[in-house]
Formats: sequence, structure tokens, C-alpha cells
Amino acid sequence: MGSHRSFKQRLRGLLLPSRLMPELEEMRLRQGRILVELIRPTSARRLQQCEFSVFSQWGEDGIIQKLISELPIAHRTFIEFGVEDFSEANCRFLLMNDNWRGYVLDSSAKSIATLEAAPWWWKYDLRAKCAMVTRDTVNALLLESGFDRDLGILSIDVDGVDYWLFEAITAYAPRIVIVEYNALFGSERKISVPYDASFSRREKHYSELYFGASLPALAHLAAQKGYSLIGTESAGVNAFFLRNDLVSSNVPALTAAEAFTASRVRQSRDPEGRLNYLDHESRLALINGLPVVNVETGETERL
Repeated sequence: MGSHRSFKQRLRGLLLPSRLMPELEEMRLRQGRILVELIRPTSARRLQQCEFSVFSQWGEDGIIQKLISELPIAHRTFIEFGVEDFSEANCRFLLMNDNWRGYVLDSSAKSIATLEAAPWWWKYDLRAKCAMVTRDTVNALLLESGFDRDLGILSIDVDGVDYWLFEAITAYAPRIVIVEYNALFGSERKISVPYDASFSRREKHYSELYFGASLPALAHLAAQKGYSLIGTESAGVNAFFLRNDLVSSNVPALTAAEAFTASRVRQSRDPEGRLNYLDHESRLALINGLPVVNVETGETERL
């Protein structure tokens, strides 16, 4: 979630001198490598049992490591968009620990400049582009990566029209897809915010809770595109999908009801933009009545 990644980045800057950041990051990498060795031999079938975080916001680093140890990956490549400056992202540990090739996009020129000024930027095969990703431009932008269609991982986190961007992607058939879902939209309705090419989470509603799509909506779309839902992380933020030809007893498909995790993340904001730490019911009440699209019928409904 972009706004909270920025908050955590600012907090780190306040607490730790910049000259010590490379040493801290190297320490985190070493700790992550130890955790990788601990999870790889496990027979865990639920993704949440494999979670750990090095550079991811939640437990995505551990889940990704477990998946790439279980699955055949033809091309060790990833595309991730909505990364801000990539200091906190789903695929950064994959880049630095496993030496995958990567291509990342973000709409902020400042964020991309910060990424390209990172002391480790030269060490890896990573390219970055500043661009606003829309459903009209997404395929052309992704193709600029030069990667094979059989991509290793695609990660989508734009805090807004994630459903519609996922729907529009035809240029790639990634083996693993990670998409943020909005747990406040529940575990039953197949709904998304309406498409808006210039969607801004803050501008759509001051609470920053009105964004994205429900897990059932994403699972419905994934099935149409040849993918199966295989789980969510324990924070109730990201959903993981696997191309159907790779689903097995080791990495089984789940229904949205089986995979759904309610989010307890208190990310709501007041009209002045300050975190107000509301509980689930109070967060839901803030966006009650706002329009959503039933992705199965195409009809506009209300939360």
C-alpha cells in the first residue's frame, strides 16, 4: 500500500543515519537467507505457514521463496508495478537473494530517481520506468521489459484499479501473479471500484479505504485468464495466483472462501490525512454506499 510504504520509509530515515542503511540492509539479507533455508524443507501447504519479510511489507518474501522452490520457473524474471522507490516491495528480496532479472514501474518520477540512486542499483539486472499504468498502456509498458512471455512473477499493487489492469494484460502469461485485494469488500461479493485511468486512492475518498477489488472478484477474473487462487498472506492484503498448468497437490487451488483472510490493518485516515486507527466495522462504515462494479454482471452496486 503506497501511502504506508512512504510512512515507513520516512520513519526509517528518522531513526537511522543514512550511512548505516547499507549495513542494515546487508544484515537483513543475511537473516532472510537463513529463513529461506528453514522454510524450503517444510511440507507446509498453506502459504501463510511460510511467511517472512525482508523487504516485503508483510510476509510475501517467504511465500515467494517457498513457491519458487516448489515450482519449475523457465525464466527467472519479474515485473512489479506500483513499487514507489522499491525499498519495500514484493520482489526486491527475490532480486537481491536469487539474482532474478526485474522490471519495475511507478508513476512518481521522484520515486524512480530515488531507486536509481540506490547504492546497490548497479549490482543487479533491474530496470525501472516512470509511467502511469492504465489498461490502455499496460501491455505496451510491460513489453518494454523485453522479457519472455512466460514471465516468472507479475506483481500488481497500484492501490486502485488493480482488477482492471490485471484484466487488460494479455502480453504475458506469468507463472505466479500477486495482486492486492481489498478485504473490506468481503469474501462473497465479486466487486471492484469502477475503472478510472487517473484513479487516486486519496482523492476518491479521504479514508483511503475505497480502492481495489474483492478477493472473489480477482479469483473470478483469474479463472477466466487460466489461473487458480492459491492463498493470501496473513495480513489480508495480497492474493497469490498460479497458472493452472502448475497447480498440484503441493500447491493446490483454493476457493475465495477458503483463501480469504480478513485484514486487521488499521489504515484508515481522517479528512486531514492522519491515521485514525479505526476498527473493522468503523472502517467499513466510512465507505458504506460508495459505488462498486459487480464484475460478473457489469452492474453498478453499492457497498
